[in-house]
This record gives sequence, structure tokens and C-alpha cells, in this order.
Amino acid sequence: MSAASPLAACLRPVRAVVFDTDGVLTDSARMHAAAWQEAFDACLAAAGGQRPFDPVDDYLRHVDGRSRLDGAAAFLASRGLALPPGSPGDAPGTGTVAAVAARKDEVFRALLRERGAAVWPGSVRLVHALRGEGIPCAAVSASRHATELLTRAGLLGLFRAVVDGNEAARLGLPGKPDPALFAEAARRLAVPPREAAVVEDATAGVEAGRRGGFGLVVGVDRSGTPGHAAALRRHGADVVVADPGDLLAPGTAP
Repeated sequence: MSAASPLAACLRPVRAVVFDTDGVLTDSARMHAAAWQEAFDACLAAAGGQRPFDPVDDYLRHVDGRSRLDGAAAFLASRGLALPPGSPGDAPGTGTVAAVAARKDEVFRALLRERGAAVWPGSVRLVHALRGEGIPCAAVSASRHATELLTRAGLLGLFRAVVDGNEAARLGLPGKPDPALFAEAARRLAVPPREAAVVEDATAGVEAGRRGGFGLVVGVDRSGTPGHAAALRRHGADVVVADPGDLLAPGTAP
């Protein structure tokens, strides 16, 4: 690493960095939240007497960072809705957890086609700075659409490894807060977790980084909601920033 490193002091000891995708690299968390809102509100309306899904608070509490099935089950349980789990082939609908997850996926894919995949510029600057210092990066996501998102955003070539929901299913990896996704990314970068950093915006992901023994866990709080930064710290974040670009040393060129 050069003497005049562009990296903030907390990142200088690490040998690899693993980034979450949605909400950290790509501005896609809002599309996920909107898709969940449409899928869940149909269930809540059918149940009667339920308030609508909150795309900020409910999203952060129950589905952010989790696989579709885990997120759907967690939110429905929080409202006392005991749907049968269903099976992976269930059509989009409201009758099973799998059907609700399928509806969310259907809506998200439509939104992705309509809106594309925007990126967070500060995150991109940080990835370029890390690569300039010879520090390899990986992207991780519970979503099966992460590789497509990174490709559409023009970011895929910046990462030495991508572990998305498709890879998790193929390898049988459990979702966050289990550290398996992050551990697999570190393995592909050939760096032990204790010498790597995780950058994550979801409490489940921050907890996964801490449970996985990563040397640095960075929480990203873009929500602007009271208490989210504190929640990230409670779940294991060593540092919380408003944007990963804040991990560049002062005076670093944009």
C-alpha cells in the first residue's frame, strides 16, 4: 500500500473488502422495498384489519439483507400471519410464503426493467481506490438478481468474486445473519475473514460480518431514520458511515 493511501485509517490494515450489493453498491434497496410493499399489502388486505407494509421501517426490520423466503416469513410472522411455506414452484400470490416471495420477485424484475440499476458514486470511488491499492473486492447479496444489477450498472468487472442468491442456492449456503455468504466471498478472494472487511447496510448483514469473524465491519446508514445507526452498532458494526465514500481519506480526489 502506498505511503499516501487514499483510504481512511480503519481500512488500511485489511487485505480484502466484501461489499453488500443492494443499498451499498447499487441504489436498488428502494426497488426491493417497493416490490415487497406490493407483495405484502395484498396479503395484509386479504387478512383484514392490518396496517400496510412500511417500506422503510418494516423493510429494515424484517427483510433487508435476508433471502426472499426468509424475509417473507419474518415479516408475515411479525403480523401474526401463519401462511404455509409452500414450494419453490408456487405461482405469485398470497396463499403461501413462497407465493408471496414469488410475487415480490415478479414485481422487482418489472421495476428493474423499467428503472435500471443506479449506483452510489461514493461506493464506486471507494472500490476504485481499493483496487488502486491492490486490495481485491467481492460483492455479496442474498438476491438472485445481484449479478444482473452489477452488470446493468457497469460494475461487475470491478469485483474479483460475486456471491449472489443463485450461488447461495447452488452451494446450499444459509442466508444472513449466518456468515456463510461473506465467508464464501473471502474464500474466493483467498483472504481469511480476520484480515478482511465487510461493508453492509442491513443489520442482518452486519451481524453476519461480526459472526463471521471479519476484522472490520462497516455499517452504512442511508436510511435517515432515527436509531438505525445505533441498531447497526448493536448488531456488530465497528464503524457506521452515511456513505462508503466516507471511508476515503480527506482530500481524496472524487
